[in-house]
Amino acid sequence: RHSKIFDDNSYTTQHYLKQQLKLAIATMASISSRVVGLRTLRLLAGRTVHHRPFSSMNVARPTITSTRTALVRVPHAFLSTTTEKSESTTESTTDSASESAPPKESMVFQAETRQLLDIVTNSLYTDKEVFLRELVSNASDALEKLRHVQSTGVASLAISDDELPLEICIVANADEGTLTITDTGIGLSREEMIDNLGTIARSGSKAFLAKLGEDSEQGDSFDTSKGIIGKFGVGFYSAFMVGERVEVRSKSAYASHENETPKVWSSDGTGTFDIGDFVSGDDDEQERGASIVIHLKEQFMEFSDPDKIEEILQKYSNFVNFPITLNGNVVNTMEAVWAKEAKDVSDETYTAFYRYVANALDEPLDKIHFRADAPIDVKALFFVPSFHSEKYGMGRMEPGVSLYSRKVLIEAKSPDILPDWMRFVKGVVDSEDLPLSVSREKAQDSALIAKLRKVLTRKFISHLTQMAKKKPDKYQGEFYKEFGFFLKEGICSDFDVQEPLAKLLYFETSKSMRGDMISLDQYVSNCAPEQQDIYYIHAPSRDMAMQSPYMEAFEKTGREVILVYSDLDDFVMANLEKYEGRKLVSVEKADIELPKEDDDEENESSDATASSATLSEQEAIEFCNWFRVTLNDKVSKCQTTTRLGSSPAVVTDNESGAMRRMMRMVDTTEGGRDGIPLPKQQVQINPKHAIILGMNVIRESEPTLAKVLAEQIFDNCLMAAGLLDDGRSMLPRLNDILTTVVKDAQSTVSSVDAVDDDDDDSPTESQASSAPLVEEEETKQDDKKADP
Repeated sequence: RHSKIFDDNSYTTQHYLKQQLKLAIATMASISSRVVGLRTLRLLAGRTVHHRPFSSMNVARPTITSTRTALVRVPHAFLSTTTEKSESTTESTTDSASESAPPKESMVFQAETRQLLDIVTNSLYTDKEVFLRELVSNASDALEKLRHVQSTGVASLAISDDELPLEICIVANADEGTLTITDTGIGLSREEMIDNLGTIARSGSKAFLAKLGEDSEQGDSFDTSKGIIGKFGVGFYSAFMVGERVEVRSKSAYASHENETPKVWSSDGTGTFDIGDFVSGDDDEQERGASIVIHLKEQFMEFSDPDKIEEILQKYSNFVNFPITLNGNVVNTMEAVWAKEAKDVSDETYTAFYRYVANALDEPLDKIHFRADAPIDVKALFFVPSFHSEKYGMGRMEPGVSLYSRKVLIEAKSPDILPDWMRFVKGVVDSEDLPLSVSREKAQDSALIAKLRKVLTRKFISHLTQMAKKKPDKYQGEFYKEFGFFLKEGICSDFDVQEPLAKLLYFETSKSMRGDMISLDQYVSNCAPEQQDIYYIHAPSRDMAMQSPYMEAFEKTGREVILVYSDLDDFVMANLEKYEGRKLVSVEKADIELPKEDDDEENESSDATASSATLSEQEAIEFCNWFRVTLNDKVSKCQTTTRLGSSPAVVTDNESGAMRRMMRMVDTTEGGRDGIPLPKQQVQINPKHAIILGMNVIRESEPTLAKVLAEQIFDNCLMAAGLLDDGRSMLPRLNDILTTVVKDAQSTVSSVDAVDDDDDDSPTESQASSAPLVEEEETKQDDKKADP
């Protein structure tokens, strides 16, 4: 009749159809508890056959469908059915059939279904322990459905055993190697067992939500959908990861099924499942709801240990809406604080919850409890601890915020929900609309998660901004002192939030008192109108920064300089580049333009080592050429400068000392520092300094000594700039210089001793030409005066 729709494969299809019909007729004939009449057979013969395209590699079977699915379950559930023959004959009466054991049907998964079951069991989930989360979530859904039905008050949906509490009971039996999860929820009828358990990826919860959607259009406003967890229909089969056999015992909660015998579904997960009546014993009576009994595999007997089960429950399911008991003890005693309104939560509750999620003993420094509706509806509760562990050398911290969906843990310490620099933050993020992977172990939509991360990050930064304005003492004295490092890391790594994070930075300056810090906004407000740049200097400490030769010109002109002490601070300044339209400039730059100081101020600030004498223009050119040629492998350019007072020279436009140290730290080549040679430097000299003037005099008469002094001055410049890799390289040269000084001193002392005590007190000509270092050393002797 229908052969024309099968094209060239009509013979194959008709042959398969005949075989299926024979199998179906034989199956019904063997059911002793039913009498199949002629009319039923005619209905069977008149079924419509729906064609599915055949593949050249694998001939697919056409599927037979019928409205009489109660008679033959094979087509409806995509199953092939065989029935065990009972001892009674087809002529047996109904009474004689009822006296024998209830018939038990054994149903076989088709090849495609078996493959899917194998994937779900062995490949879908990362951690085996997740099976308990899935089964508890299913139990919670069953209870949520029952609560909805009870609230409707519809007579046709009356509930049996209405006094039973809504709860989840778990029994771990190490002696028998079983784990039982029982709920007093909506339960399953025989048909629902076949439909929902016999068909993989068929979600009863999803169908229930679809029904709720239809009801809401008719005016039913009960929002049960917020409590429903499941949606994929595969969580139940995770039980086969750890169980060699799984039984589901259930009794439907509807009053219409009150007098029916509870049913039991069982399978070993390899290809078949059995379904029949459950015979209750003294210890395992099945009331309303469902019980899942997992007979554990030998290698997974750890899941029969109550302590292990309690650990898993507290990790994944501690905030389920219904009480969970384990061997008689309630285990989920902690409330989902983030789901409440902030005004309804006490400080003591916040502290207890913080200690739970952070696994800490201290009290939180601060908290932020909020709800956001873009890009999806989320609830979040963040805590700032009172301290962090990275400063104690305990290694890099893991992310501190966990991802939940409908109060069930999806991903502990999620690395995706917040940027890495916020790893010090502890707390939870929960969303009912979060798209999840099938295994529900990770969020699925990466683009959506990225948008959510931006929203959460900016919300946290906004909270810190308010703290800095309204509670400056708490922000600077407690938060910034402990966690400022992470904000700086965020500026270097998270370019989307550089600008708002920069407003949260605080530094000491050359004009502030020791320990007092100001923000970049305050620095800008202190600037003179003509100042277009923000100046900073990197040094290990405040004292070393203030003694730096680079600070001399800024002290004379009254320019304020930001003091940064750590290598990270140097990276922060380099990454920011600008703030509020002003460039961030290191004081080590050569082309800094500063206002000229007044003559009076210059005279007052003149240093004792400075002299009115200075190199002439020609002498300066010749000295710079000599200096550059003498240190040809180290110096690329030498010129005079007016920015220096008490220092003979500096290097400018050099690479960051912090960056160089970082490069050396990560360098893995053999040879140590030789793998990263220092580039040639630009040197600026002070033409008025006594050392420069003296070197200019002796560079021709004492070329060896002059070269040694030039090398020492250059290393001094590198030391001031933080570029000297190892100060020990200067020791041989310093010893030579000291030897020269000592010999000159000895020569001077010998000359003094040779003079008769009665001679004139005036110094001899040879003594007057002694080295300046000797004269300086003599003036330091308080109890002695120069006596020729």
